[in-house]
Amino acid sequence: MSSSSTESKMATTKMVLSTIGSIAATAMLVRTIVNDYIPRELHEYLFFGLKNMFTKFSNQLTMVIDEFDGLVNNEIYDAVAIYLGNKLSPNIKRLKISKPAKEKNFNITMERNEEVTDVYNGQTFKWIWLCRQTQPKHFYNHRDMNSTLKSEIRSFELTFHKKNKDLVINSYLPYIIKEAKLQKHESKTIKIHTVDYENMYNLHDMWKPVNLDHPATFGTIAMEQDQKDTILKDLERFVKRKDYYKKVGKAWKRGYLLFGPPGTGKSSLIAAMANYLNFDIYDLELTVLRRNSDLKKLLVATTNKSILVVEDIDCTIDLQHNLANRSAFAHSNGYQQESKVTLSGLLNFIDGLWSSCGDERIIIFTTNHIEKLDPALLRPGRMDVHIHMAYCTPCGFKLLANNYLGIKDHKLFKEIEELIDTANVTPAEVAEQLLKEDEAEDSLRGLVNFIHKKIKEKEEAEAKPEKVEIPQVEVGLTMEGGGLDAGQTHMNLQRLPR
Repeated sequence: MSSSSTESKMATTKMVLSTIGSIAATAMLVRTIVNDYIPRELHEYLFFGLKNMFTKFSNQLTMVIDEFDGLVNNEIYDAVAIYLGNKLSPNIKRLKISKPAKEKNFNITMERNEEVTDVYNGQTFKWIWLCRQTQPKHFYNHRDMNSTLKSEIRSFELTFHKKNKDLVINSYLPYIIKEAKLQKHESKTIKIHTVDYENMYNLHDMWKPVNLDHPATFGTIAMEQDQKDTILKDLERFVKRKDYYKKVGKAWKRGYLLFGPPGTGKSSLIAAMANYLNFDIYDLELTVLRRNSDLKKLLVATTNKSILVVEDIDCTIDLQHNLANRSAFAHSNGYQQESKVTLSGLLNFIDGLWSSCGDERIIIFTTNHIEKLDPALLRPGRMDVHIHMAYCTPCGFKLLANNYLGIKDHKLFKEIEELIDTANVTPAEVAEQLLKEDEAEDSLRGLVNFIHKKIKEKEEAEAKPEKVEIPQVEVGLTMEGGGLDAGQTHMNLQRLPR
């Protein structure tokens, strides 16, 4: 019986091998006939038909996600590329890895024609990244202008059971887009953007980015702990309230006004907020803008999850008098081009319709003189949070001493704390003194001498009688506005310097 069983297995094996050989020979014959006798233009249609024939008997559905939707990027493709970078299976054989020169993280993605299996809600989904070469004259990939991939068409194929079609469209793909945004945000390098005024008419090149390497954090800035906690709590509530802002019909943005003397840490606080939220900073200089429309374009060109900063707002635009014609430039052809960045334009920029063109944005104004600002700029909804950046306090000094000198206590601390309570010393001045010497003892004694000097100068200034000078002036008449509006003319008397 053993011999008979062995002979039976051998016969079965020979039959299987013979069948496989016949199928392989037939496939080779078909391939030869197709290549030799069927025009190449018909190959794709032939294989497409065969594929459809087998697909009819399958319960699997394949969804194709191309890189481009016409001439614009396909958001789903970009999201899948990021999402699958963290879903690579242990069995994958090839990976792509890159690192831009000015970025801090590696970019890991799947290689061409590799397959990745993902599980979502207990269902299995298979992904494969397909890249097909085509002739450059027939296709131009405008994303890869300087690469060798100008003639490559790329797409992802997602294969899943037909019953999961609604799950994929209504849940799985939206989940991938959301996760990709979070991954991209967490791994990005924070940048600070400045306006490129030579490209003001190119929406994609209006802002020039550079890496923000500012080390400030909420743990290093010299500020009272209660004030820090209040700011942190407000920031955390803001980023978590997307649905709430949508529910109440309000643009998802938050306005902060930082006011106080120079050197009190306004710029450091902005950097700390950016580092905490991982938000980019857009630094806007209003003095060089010529019209309100420029403000709108700059706002639209900023990204979500960003901080827009206008420093020294009291100096950059004349908010008190709302001058529409701040400067005029004579041209050779005889007419004048006027600057029209106005208070109303700035207010519309902050909370008008254009301010809703984006989500999760923070707008920060800084000023050394809050009393100079127009009340219209300070009302809630425009500047929601007012933060007073005060002179250095004993608590702030201890934090600076720990940061700069690495000490939490010293015999001179009590004297310094008493002096700081009576002197108007900024955190920047304290930090400068602590940096002057290598030894902690020498730095602290230098700080004591500096504060005594500041107090003496203050007392001398207060004791010195003030001289009141009455300048000679001429009274001139100026007209605000460019003409008649609803039959009215607004006139304003101003004192013109002699």
